[in-house]
Amino acid sequence: MEWKINTTHYNSESVADNGNRFLIGNGYMGIRGTLDECTKEHLVAVNLAGIYDQVGKGWREPLNAPNPLWTVLVVNGEPLTVFSSNVVSHEMTLNFRAGIFNRKTTWRLNDGFVTLESKRFASIADVHLIGMKYCVTSTFDAEVEILAGIDGDVWDIYGPHYERIEFGYEENLLSSEAFVQNKSDQVAVLRQNRFDERQAYDLEVIYPTPIQGISSYRMNLLKEQTLELTSVCLVYTTKDDPNPLIRAKNHIKTVNYEEALKAHLMAWEEIWSISEVEISGDVEAETAMNYSIYHLNIAAPRHCQNLSIPARALSGQTYKGAIFWDTEMFMLDYFMYTQPEIAKTLIKYRIDTLAGAKEKAKYYGFEGAFYAWESQEGGFDACSDYNVTDVFTQRPVRTYFKDKQLHISAAVVKAIMQYFELTGEYEILFKGGLETVFECAMFYRSTLIKPIIKDRYEIHDVIGPDEYHERVNNNAYTNYMAWYSMKSAIELGNLVKAHHPETYEKMDIDFEISRKCRNLNEVINQIYLPLPNSEHIIEQFDGYFKLEDISPETAKSRLKHPKEYWGGGNGVASDTQVIKQADVVTMLELYHEIFSIEDLKANWEYYEPRTEHGSSLSACMYAMVACRFNAPDKAYPFFMKSATTEIRGGGKQWAGLVYIGGTHPAASGGAWKNLIQGFAGLKFKHDEPVFTPNLPSHWEKLKFRIKHKGNVFNVTIEGEKVSYSIISKEYP
Repeated sequence: MEWKINTTHYNSESVADNGNRFLIGNGYMGIRGTLDECTKEHLVAVNLAGIYDQVGKGWREPLNAPNPLWTVLVVNGEPLTVFSSNVVSHEMTLNFRAGIFNRKTTWRLNDGFVTLESKRFASIADVHLIGMKYCVTSTFDAEVEILAGIDGDVWDIYGPHYERIEFGYEENLLSSEAFVQNKSDQVAVLRQNRFDERQAYDLEVIYPTPIQGISSYRMNLLKEQTLELTSVCLVYTTKDDPNPLIRAKNHIKTVNYEEALKAHLMAWEEIWSISEVEISGDVEAETAMNYSIYHLNIAAPRHCQNLSIPARALSGQTYKGAIFWDTEMFMLDYFMYTQPEIAKTLIKYRIDTLAGAKEKAKYYGFEGAFYAWESQEGGFDACSDYNVTDVFTQRPVRTYFKDKQLHISAAVVKAIMQYFELTGEYEILFKGGLETVFECAMFYRSTLIKPIIKDRYEIHDVIGPDEYHERVNNNAYTNYMAWYSMKSAIELGNLVKAHHPETYEKMDIDFEISRKCRNLNEVINQIYLPLPNSEHIIEQFDGYFKLEDISPETAKSRLKHPKEYWGGGNGVASDTQVIKQADVVTMLELYHEIFSIEDLKANWEYYEPRTEHGSSLSACMYAMVACRFNAPDKAYPFFMKSATTEIRGGGKQWAGLVYIGGTHPAASGGAWKNLIQGFAGLKFKHDEPVFTPNLPSHWEKLKFRIKHKGNVFNVTIEGEKVSYSIISKEYP
């Protein structure tokens, strides 16, 4: 397998997709796959994790830093860019094993050819650091000018987020200090440029003015010589230090480009030593899977213990840089089995934002913790009540994602339970995990209603994973997740009290909440959990079977505008059985052990033809359930749809008139789940891995590694034959 993707296309049509496909990052920042000379018109972004701003009534979104990689080549007075008419050849390459983005462009001038090669990396060993090498070669003697600086004209979706940007220059060091509109934050960016003096002739430096962040370097370049510029850049914010500029200047004194690159490459090799997968007999799947793993790793917050992974990772400001259920339900498993310390960080983010979840529950008249649908700092819910714009009237449409998707809190419970069950680590429970589960259980307890004519508890007025059907009653997924959350609170409370009674008594958990959780047995067995009918089908929600039964293709044919929203009160899917994504099927995957093979197969066959797969979260769940009823070849195309989401590009770019493009880390995580838990059938029993392999028929061999309680298991599966060994060496 070649650890590279490449393209020779760079034009206005490919800018958005290439920005995502060639993304580099390190969990602190993501740098879109744009070129050195590009500006905000080409969606350039150095997207920062965990720092947000809101301008006026626009959506609150994460910050893009001033771009420290902006560099323009001028030869004999002629600016050369990828958009110039005299481009002879152009190629962009991402080495995703090394996290290095390369470009090579050649132009034809009157006297001959000029070639530019550059490469960049966002250090995964030193997350504040970006390195770039910029090399120019000419087939003739040429006068060369390189404009190299920090571009302060930042791309924002709902900005501008900077009140002002101040530039400085000292000792070949460019600096910018961006003051955020919210008055409390700053972003500092440094760029240090160095030339190989043996290759630069008559070098003239034109220093930048105080209102610019650009240096101009002029020189004579001899025929067939190579001019080499290396740049080391640093990014700090007030989230890192009260004075980020001073912090950055102190840091850059210790940085060397070659040493930084070496440390970056070593860190990636350590990650791949536990993460790499090998699929013999299917190079396309092997490449796509490892590329998906790359995207998970460049989104992972290794540098701190209180961040999570946004729904669009760090590919830009889309989806407001917010944390959705995507992280717990689709990405967590990969980290649980390869880098559990990162999984713990993702869970700790939810524990640390419990106060925000409690505040939201109280606002809507519930008890306990109702987590943000689009979570930002402190659990602030960035989700709007008007998340879609009508394409015909241009007016905002009332949506109910924020207040009716009650299932979000259950995703948090599932994450805590999964971590505890796999690690046996009580510490996470003692430090807020148990309280979080209790509060989520109380939330679901407060959502229950008991109709006078029924002897059961129900949950009304919700949205399940299928967002096209709003405000429904007894969504099967939501009811089962609520039941699971309350059941988990009972079991976890009893377990901690039995094994650590003194610690339990000392824990700072509200007495009334604790008492109510102990009494959940009074309601848990009376919660309505929709069961399969005589044909083994579970109704997605009350009345679903009475809706018009049409195909997604028929629904699509009814659109009067290509960007029209399918759901809501007037959407083409709202009064039909067409669903956005796996809903009942997701529930069946989570609780497959309590249903029969016939149930799994029947629901898969019923719901899949009615699913638009309008979300990148959908396909992996269909793949998982197909594996559960022993149909790996049915699962395979859905696995590939998830695994190739980023390589393939395209996908849904709009929700109404709102741009939602970017990377899809949940699809990447879902593909990993398909591979390891679906095709390989991994489970743990008494700290030993147990496999029920279901490989696609054309696969010859599957090899991977997983980490569990300090042991690294090297696994090989050929057909139904499974072998594994324990590697004693500890990996990060």
